Amino acid sequence: MILIIDDDIGIRTSLTMMLRRAGYEPLAVASPKEAIGIVRQQKPRLILMDMNYSLTTSGDEGLILLKQVKLFQPDVPVILMTAWGSIQLAVKGMRAGAFDFVTKPWSNAALMQQIENALEITKDPPPAKVGGSQRTQGRLASPLSGEGKGDGLLEDGPTIVGCSPALLQVLETVRRIAPTNASVLITGESGTGKELIAEAVHRLSRRREQRFVKVNLGGMSQSLFESEMFGYRQGAFTGANSDREGRFAVADGGTIFLDEIGDLDMGSQVKLLRVLQDHTFEPLGDTRPRQVDVRVVCATNADLPLLISEHRFREDLYYRINLITLRLPALRERREDIPLLARYFIREAGRAQSLPYTAQLLPEAERYLAGLPWPGNIRQLKNVVERTLLVSQKQQLGREDFERQVLQEPKAEVGAQAANGLLTLEEQERQSIIDALEQYDGNVSRVALALGLSRGALYRRMEKYGIG
Repeated sequence: MILIIDDDIGIRTSLTMMLRRAGYEPLAVASPKEAIGIVRQQKPRLILMDMNYSLTTSGDEGLILLKQVKLFQPDVPVILMTAWGSIQLAVKGMRAGAFDFVTKPWSNAALMQQIENALEITKDPPPAKVGGSQRTQGRLASPLSGEGKGDGLLEDGPTIVGCSPALLQVLETVRRIAPTNASVLITGESGTGKELIAEAVHRLSRRREQRFVKVNLGGMSQSLFESEMFGYRQGAFTGANSDREGRFAVADGGTIFLDEIGDLDMGSQVKLLRVLQDHTFEPLGDTRPRQVDVRVVCATNADLPLLISEHRFREDLYYRINLITLRLPALRERREDIPLLARYFIREAGRAQSLPYTAQLLPEAERYLAGLPWPGNIRQLKNVVERTLLVSQKQQLGREDFERQVLQEPKAEVGAQAANGLLTLEEQERQSIIDALEQYDGNVSRVALALGLSRGALYRRMEKYGIG
């Protein structure tokens, strides 16, 4: 049963008809009192709740009702219904425990997708099979797995290597939420593999046969945002000699991956929010709205709650993109995976360079690599391992082989001090940036590339640490 709470008979009737056509059992009531009477006795699968029930439009009645409903049915997902002008009210509701919100007037297709997401994500997981194949010896069942030998495989896709509990927990969540259409926000430091996880979400979803479109928002200027994301029609502006499809149109039916979303300017955030809310957009030079069906996966290394407090990121957009949040652990938080990753990179580099031998990683080298802080995470480890393999030209790689290459890193000296407990991670990061700026004569682009950061992320860190 899906419970509808709204004092407008037209809305109750419309939602009831829509849900019945979709095969659900709707129950509609007009007042908070009736709703509380129901949730005291029954447990709905989902609640669609209006925010106002009298002449007032403050939304306080809806917030009070939400809190009351959560007292009786804390596990039932609630989708709030609100007018566009009261999005901040919906944000308050999300903080109070609502699952999602929809704006009036809504798109039936978009609302049904939100309802299906809520039901899919909050349904009870199937019981574990004793002796079954869901997990054996620390390995997740195919197609997504983390194997103790370091070959966590995604069928027809990139390899995700590791057996640490922190990584396996992320992969378990990916496997559970991938079949839904829920928006996903992937957070973590640069170089932790956010793009691989985004692709895993797509390849395990029902959209796997459709396109996976990657967009780096960190490198996109405000002036190009609309034309790149929504496309344009011939003659829309000087130089528009033909029609061009935008990224959302290309991703229609599939998944769009918005990387570095924390670097998006406020003006573009508003335009993006409208697409995510209504699932429609207008190409430049066209007045006809275009419907689009995409799953949105975002990633950032920025602290979005901090950006919200500094009025640099919209709170309503934040709640729209992070229905599911996946935090990728830094490499220093999964040290047991470092030798596995190193061996994997050695094997892959050997294949790429057509080496006539397979190099062996000696135990002393494994211990040395596992003890380093790796501020650049997996990306930095990969560079060091590949460089060591090619420069040494040895079939057995020991500690001294890696030491020579690590010492060439701008972060090496500071990293060694941090590994010995002499510097905090923030001090290490600050010193790493200073060293890199000196090494590359202040060339910010080269420094960002060397540290595995976007230019925007590097500027934020320089401002944070007072580096001029």
